[in-house]
Amino acid sequence: MEEMTNNFIHEIIDSDLEKDPELKIHTRFPPEPNGYLHIGSAKAIWINSMTAKKYGGLFNLRYDDTNPTKEGDEFVKSIYEDLCWLGAEPTGGVFYGSDYFDKCYEFAVKLIKQGDAYVCDLSADEMREYRGTLTEPGKPSPWRDRSVEENLDLFERMKNGEYPDGAKTLRAKIDMTSPNINMRDPAIYRIVHTPHHRQGSKWCIYPLYDYAHPIQDALEGITHSLCSIEFENHRPLYDWVVEHVGFEPRPHQYEFARLNVTHTVMSKRYLRELVETGLVDGWDDPRMPTLCGLRRRGYTPASIFDFVSRAGVAKALSLVDHELLEHCIREELNETAPRRVAILKPIKVTVTNYPEGKTEYFDLPNHPQHPELGTRKVPFSRHLLIDADDFSLDPPPKFFRLKPGGEVRLMGGYLLKYEDVKLDADGKVSEILCTVDLETGNGNPADGRKVKGTIHWLSEAESVPVDVKLYDELFTIENVNDIPEGKGYGDYLNVDSVTDMPEARVEASLSDAKPGDRFQFVRVGYFVKDTKYENTFNRIVGLKDSYKV
Repeated sequence: MEEMTNNFIHEIIDSDLEKDPELKIHTRFPPEPNGYLHIGSAKAIWINSMTAKKYGGLFNLRYDDTNPTKEGDEFVKSIYEDLCWLGAEPTGGVFYGSDYFDKCYEFAVKLIKQGDAYVCDLSADEMREYRGTLTEPGKPSPWRDRSVEENLDLFERMKNGEYPDGAKTLRAKIDMTSPNINMRDPAIYRIVHTPHHRQGSKWCIYPLYDYAHPIQDALEGITHSLCSIEFENHRPLYDWVVEHVGFEPRPHQYEFARLNVTHTVMSKRYLRELVETGLVDGWDDPRMPTLCGLRRRGYTPASIFDFVSRAGVAKALSLVDHELLEHCIREELNETAPRRVAILKPIKVTVTNYPEGKTEYFDLPNHPQHPELGTRKVPFSRHLLIDADDFSLDPPPKFFRLKPGGEVRLMGGYLLKYEDVKLDADGKVSEILCTVDLETGNGNPADGRKVKGTIHWLSEAESVPVDVKLYDELFTIENVNDIPEGKGYGDYLNVDSVTDMPEARVEASLSDAKPGDRFQFVRVGYFVKDTKYENTFNRIVGLKDSYKV
């Protein structure tokens, strides 16, 4: 991974280091293990890990597992795998928010003793009603002035399981008239009688994120808590917790704009819905914006980090064209992907002037721009396959592929001349009859005639059947954050987001491809051997790059 270019976060850190040259920069990535990481997560990972790397600091992975109702070990495992795959190993260690439950409880007791927290009996709906609006201040809870002794007793009884879910909360006592709604006595503990994936049934009260997160940061020695912009209004509460618990030195929170990508949903709730309703093939469906989906699609860590780097680090919200991501992987694979031949829509060609049973071999380059990668031998025989798109009985103007009266170059091989066709019962072309100029080999004709078109081909007998899948955007709407009122994500699902090509054939050398191997199918696109289903290749991206750099 290349070093990050300077940005406003680094300007802040540079200023901090001027004041304290001995400051050891320490960042963290705190995902909630209730789903799989997505392309938006990659931006947070990249910013936090690369910032630590740039300043010779440490980078923590901390699972925000403070909500036992949605979390699980499946997600814990997947998150760590994704970080390692991206090359962002947590140099500062792996931690769990649940490991700090005892400390969070201890500090909550301290806040109660200081008169900074109280037990409230308002229901969730009543609390929302009392909280006020953006234009009207809130009003104090009837339970706001309970004594310290009563609050301590009630909070311990909450911990001991004496009350049902939702019966009581512990709230920070701050300011019900604050213009920032997050500061209007926010709840910091709630009752949840659900076993925890790591703590079991030890706890039936759980700290809320806005309370637990600054405590976790402080205990781990995080210096710069870098998060997305939706937490900007939560920063005063972050600072309040750090101050009133009494941490020194204090961590500080800074926000950057989250990554929004065209035709892409980042909501883990909706991504989970897609998985659970069977609309996609799991969290790793190649159409999903999840990192495991992108990995299965054939994207590389370098291309993803290149994408988030080009998208930039700023505070202003923006919508990044998904074609930039395609440009990044296309640019990488153009240099690295070996070339192979695939026929997605095969149509049979019989070379009438070539002997039955004879086979010869032509050398095709593994990478035209890198001759050091050598060549491979591709068999030629009487019965060939070409792509149906490379033939037309009624060609449009400037059609330089195979057509009546026409001649084309077989890539790396002979010149092929049209003679006739055979039609099936439906009047469709079932076989094309041609001849080859046996004097040409893979060279030019002796008479100097010019042949403009070149098409790819395979020997029918020595090609291999595979299943090829062509993927497109999962959503038809460009900005999924701008859905009209009364509509939902489901109204914009792209029914043509995947196309199966079950008749596809490839050259025999691809029989040895391993899951995850990437290739350029010449004249077709970039493909990857699927990691989930045997004998399947997924299109990563097409050859044509319409993104303007």
